[in-house]
Amino acid sequence: MVHPYIQRMAKTLIHYSLSIQKGDKLLIRGSELAAPLILEAYREAIKAGAHVSVVGSFEGLAEIFYKEASDEQLEFIDPLHKLVYETYDAMLGILGAYNTRALSGIDPSRQAISARASAPLLKTMTDRSAADELKWCATIFPTHASAQDANMSLSEYEEFVYRACHVDEEDPVAKWKSMQEQQDRIIDAIKGIDTLRIVGEDTDLTLRVKGRKWISAAGERNFPDGEIFTGPIEDSANGHIRFSFPGIRSGKEIEDIRLTFQDGKVVESSAKVGEDLLKTLLNSDPGASYLGEIGIGTNYGINRFTRNILFDEKIGGTIHLAVGSAYPETGGKNQSGVHWDMLCDLRRGGEIYGDGDLIYKDGKFVI
Repeated sequence: MVHPYIQRMAKTLIHYSLSIQKGDKLLIRGSELAAPLILEAYREAIKAGAHVSVVGSFEGLAEIFYKEASDEQLEFIDPLHKLVYETYDAMLGILGAYNTRALSGIDPSRQAISARASAPLLKTMTDRSAADELKWCATIFPTHASAQDANMSLSEYEEFVYRACHVDEEDPVAKWKSMQEQQDRIIDAIKGIDTLRIVGEDTDLTLRVKGRKWISAAGERNFPDGEIFTGPIEDSANGHIRFSFPGIRSGKEIEDIRLTFQDGKVVESSAKVGEDLLKTLLNSDPGASYLGEIGIGTNYGINRFTRNILFDEKIGGTIHLAVGSAYPETGGKNQSGVHWDMLCDLRRGGEIYGDGDLIYKDGKFVI
């Protein structure tokens, strides 16, 4: 018997997050560990009249690829992936790993080759998404590996995930719509601001967002969700920032990240652990050393670090900056094969100023 939370999650993903319609071409992607959710999402999409393709991932394939592939193979774009990104109406990605550290031993420069080659594919996805031609959503199915990363038992992690997704409630959609309304009110209050100044421990960074659009994220593209975000003006970031939590990339943790920006570009970078990987990421391509996103977490029901950015960037009282590719719907123009989020905690003494006025303090808006 399928757990009612999984059924609710599948229904919410298909009918609310992706709004699947009759005739839509939908790709569902995930590992065999996520089979219970994949099957229920498939069932709901078929009942909605969609044409559904399912692609499974197998443990160990990515490790073999990055270890054994030639540069030519690393740069090759799979025609099937290209077909999906160019012609499908919707994509649902369900995370659920056996081992979240499977790529820890891979040379990051090899992953950078693949990321550079994938930049046009990522641009196709973001451009079609901005034009409302492609709907996409990323979610997670609880596994032992993710529970261990979050320092929880599997049962505790399951409760955490389903509570964060609001599928422990009879009407999850009503909850997400309520969050949407709250975030819309915040955006209405800040949408005219030009210059943001972020102040915190070892942090004093300014950037400009005039003319850029703030987006309210309430369960459509990430599930769970809870943030507002936009794309900074590309040459506007100046100052320095220290990221409070480790950055996670390919199963590796980069600790105590510090970046200095000048006219939008990262000109200095350091980390206590993983500095070589940090510098490799920032040098992946020309756009990887510029910001593509600033986001502010608004989900105060997510209050602990889990080493999974799907949850962590939503933590109420935090902000995140992403280097690399921008989301075109925000007006952001930065292009890259990288989009990598780093998390800064502002809950104890952090402040954000908008055009010189205090708008955010100790993790909450004050306007």
